[in-house]
Amino acid sequence: MAKPIVLVVDDEPDIRDLLSMTLERMDLLAETAADLGEARDKLSAGGIDVCLTDMKLPDGDGLELVEWIQAKAPGVPVAVITAHGNVELAVRALKLGAFDFVSKPVRIDDIRKMVKSALRIDVDAAVPNPAVQDQRLIGKSRAMDQVRKMIAKVARSQAPVYIFGDSGTGKELVARLIHDSGPREAGPFVPVNCGAIPTELMESEFFGHRKGSFTGAVDDKEGLIRSAEGGTLFLDEIGDLPLHMQVKLLRVIQERAVRPVGDTREVPVDVRFLSASHRDLAALVNEGEFREDLYYRINVIDLRVPPLRERGEDVLILAEHILERLAASMNIEVPRLTEDARARLREHAYPGNVRELENILERSLTMADGGHIDADDIEIRSGGARPTPAGTEAGESDLGAQLEDVERDAIVQALEQTRFNKTAAAKLLGITFRQLRYRIKKLGLD
Repeated sequence: MAKPIVLVVDDEPDIRDLLSMTLERMDLLAETAADLGEARDKLSAGGIDVCLTDMKLPDGDGLELVEWIQAKAPGVPVAVITAHGNVELAVRALKLGAFDFVSKPVRIDDIRKMVKSALRIDVDAAVPNPAVQDQRLIGKSRAMDQVRKMIAKVARSQAPVYIFGDSGTGKELVARLIHDSGPREAGPFVPVNCGAIPTELMESEFFGHRKGSFTGAVDDKEGLIRSAEGGTLFLDEIGDLPLHMQVKLLRVIQERAVRPVGDTREVPVDVRFLSASHRDLAALVNEGEFREDLYYRINVIDLRVPPLRERGEDVLILAEHILERLAASMNIEVPRLTEDARARLREHAYPGNVRELENILERSLTMADGGHIDADDIEIRSGGARPTPAGTEAGESDLGAQLEDVERDAIVQALEQTRFNKTAAAKLLGITFRQLRYRIKKLGLD
């Protein structure tokens, strides 16, 4: 099998020689070009598997070459070498379609990791992207087709992606599909709910710590960022990060290194960052609650997950899928949705999105008789509230129902985060195990 060929574009002979020797030690072939024109000629001739280009070239710049490759040689992953600290140019390169970037002075380990990832992209390029047909992304609407196309597009890149949409739309699922469809699929996918970590523990949880660095640090801890080495870190609800953590996170993303609490040196990391929020980050920037520089750094590419109300007949497709899963977990036959039930499900706006649909169907399944679900079995709470019982003030009932829904979601989230370990979930929620057990029974979560 022929050795892959990497084109190195740089006007400095010493850099070309250094990178060529590094690539040859990786059992790769190196081609070199001293300027933009020579690079285009070699790419036009074909046979190039990966391109590394400096940003400053005698007859143009690396951004021009990135654009040219997207138009003339779209199958070739291209990475750029930027001046130290020039984040703006790096972000522009990623937006134009660059696979990744490294900063000067170039670290050989960074080059090795980047080229290996790029070659995995090239090998997989001829294979239909699994994100397009993945069974976890259910729906046939045009809105979901656009999401699939975006997943396939951004999966090839190492650029940070900001996933936004209403609560319950499936932002973490989209993040997982980006990871599973790209060159990091063999590495770990580490989801982090930024709003669920106590402020005083954030630095230790994210960056790790050294033994003895503070009371209770009885062992070294690598932290969430380093646990995603070679894979993807998904920062869910990133808008909930306090400002002091935003500063530290920005440095990690820019420098690709973390400093554990109690350590004097930084540890290099190879992690792709994906983030999400249901909050309007641009509004948070304007209000001074979210750093503008971090916002632009994580939002190199944005991907919107549509709410259920924009997905048309996907509601019924999802309903059938959810009922199959629920019936299997309860070891019963899958109930049939009557036409009246289907019409009732179709007409609702679902402010809680897919999560709300799941809750509605779970309740309906317990109410239904005779192997089918009728419209009368479907209890839809307007605005998330239950119908008002006789003799009760509407406002009182609505508030109580809304509080129960908030409590229910918090408990389910804590259980999922702790893999259904009730003791750990109770600790995360700040209540006793007995209190959690009582709330689970009262809220019908058994």
